Amino acid sequence: MPTLNYKHLHYFWVVAKAGSIARASEQLHLTPQTISAQLSLFEEMQGEAMFRKNGRNLALTEAGRLVLSYADEIFTLGQELEEVLHHRPTERTLQLRVGVSDALPKTVAYRLLESALQLPQTLRINCREGKLEILLGELAAHKLDVVLSDSPMPATASVRAYSHLLGESGISFFATAGLKQQLSSGFPACLEGAAFLLPGEDAALRARLLQWLDQHELHPRIAGEFDDSALMSAFGQAGAGIFAAPTVIASMVMRQYDVQLIGQTDEIWEQFYAISVQRKLTHPAVLAISQAAQQNWTQPA
Repeated sequence: MPTLNYKHLHYFWVVAKAGSIARASEQLHLTPQTISAQLSLFEEMQGEAMFRKNGRNLALTEAGRLVLSYADEIFTLGQELEEVLHHRPTERTLQLRVGVSDALPKTVAYRLLESALQLPQTLRINCREGKLEILLGELAAHKLDVVLSDSPMPATASVRAYSHLLGESGISFFATAGLKQQLSSGFPACLEGAAFLLPGEDAALRARLLQWLDQHELHPRIAGEFDDSALMSAFGQAGAGIFAAPTVIASMVMRQYDVQLIGQTDEIWEQFYAISVQRKLTHPAVLAISQAAQQNWTQPA
């Protein structure tokens, strides 16, 4: 097997970051023809195409994304080594590659990651959002250190990974001041016939909400369904309907979206998980996230 040529890898890295050979040639002070030839040789030696055409730019292939994740670490370490050799002491940067399920409220994701930012060590977060099954595939390929989700590992998942419960929270309901004034009764009766924004089918909260509404014989008018919680909150901010979010982030939701609390319940609980390939969490940033959530987030008795 041929030895990896780090000069070729560096050309690849610069092109991947720049998005095109033309921009990379300006940064490297080389002709586009030289870079193109070196990239072709690199792909030939690795037996994989790293890029595909995307209009005037280049997009990474699956193999290219994998190589880029390693190249980022290699050249970040190289820069640190250069500083050390030039007698400029530097702190080793801690890398955290985290996947965030698109069903997890973004404010919850921030609250979870916030504790990692308090570490004394310099932290660099690479955050990816997407469908849980896609993120689990990247976790299995070691492209991610952890996946944050509102549900544990699906029983049908082919990935070998472990779910770590971070915390649980009751649910609060929000509406704009104008919409709140239109409600004719107290909570939860005020939900009857009211415009309501429902989480998408991928959200674990959806089924619990519908079951709770059914138990209380409440029939709100479903004004919208949203896979993305941030988009649902934005529609709530615009007055399109009442929406629900975990109580643990209620103050942040009201402040960020300029909405008011209309009620809350502990009959519904939303759970938050860290999913990792290790049975025991070992990454310092993930440990900080887990410890902070378990200490500060309300859990049911």
